[in-house]
Amino acid sequence: MKRSLTALAIAAAIALGGCQQVSTTGTGATNITRKQSMSMLVSEKDVEQMSAQAYNETLGKAKGSGKLNTDAAMTRRVRSIADRLIPQTAVFRPDALNWKWEVNVEQSKELNAYCMAGGKIMFYSGIITELKLSDDEIAQIMGHEIAHALREHARERMSSEANKQIAIQGISILTGGKYDALLGMGDQLIAVGYTLPNSREHESEADVMGLELAARAGYNPQAAVTLWQKMAAASQGGSPEFLSTHPSSSTRIRDLQAQIPKVEPLYEAAVKQYGKR
Repeated sequence: MKRSLTALAIAAAIALGGCQQVSTTGTGATNITRKQSMSMLVSEKDVEQMSAQAYNETLGKAKGSGKLNTDAAMTRRVRSIADRLIPQTAVFRPDALNWKWEVNVEQSKELNAYCMAGGKIMFYSGIITELKLSDDEIAQIMGHEIAHALREHARERMSSEANKQIAIQGISILTGGKYDALLGMGDQLIAVGYTLPNSREHESEADVMGLELAARAGYNPQAAVTLWQKMAAASQGGSPEFLSTHPSSSTRIRDLQAQIPKVEPLYEAAVKQYGKR
């Protein structure tokens, strides 16, 4: 037992030694202050390069199958919303204005959208048509996805996974494989007890930051509530929150309602610039 604990301590020290505690963004009006653990083995540049490659492959496949930007009106609509949201990113990180932003729409019934590292945005048409989204609701989704990129959540998850694997390999080597069965069980426990809650934390963080981005761009923050009401109706019978990487719709709605008063003044100021929609 003493030897196994020593091995665990050494492996943990190796993993943690390669970490930096950082904050990838400013705090904004919604006070985003959580420190993030980033591995020196996973650089921002590497993640952006991987994202750009994956995004280009996705564009190629969608174009090859005739599903990329086939609805010109929808594409213009999504891009016009992005044109208002992207300048707001400077509040959280000025360098994002220099990203090579891309915004595209793929014809798909899937209720999804994403923004990869470096500003690579994709909306699936289904989330707009099936949920009958308003521009304000599209802006909430886009702000949420942009927030993931600003906060480098993908890099943070990759850092966590890299450190976990280093620790597991270190323990296996130091113990001669004696505890590999227990390590396998531990890996499963980490997935439920750490990885999933951590991902839910990322989702909640992106909700709040996205709410602020949309408000600063002149999109009604109340749309965050109607959006998740629609999502809740569309996802009846989904996985329980305990085993999900996403907060439940009811949790999201409650938390967003608590944040709306912080961004209402930003929205009112933006309305004077952009006009009420």
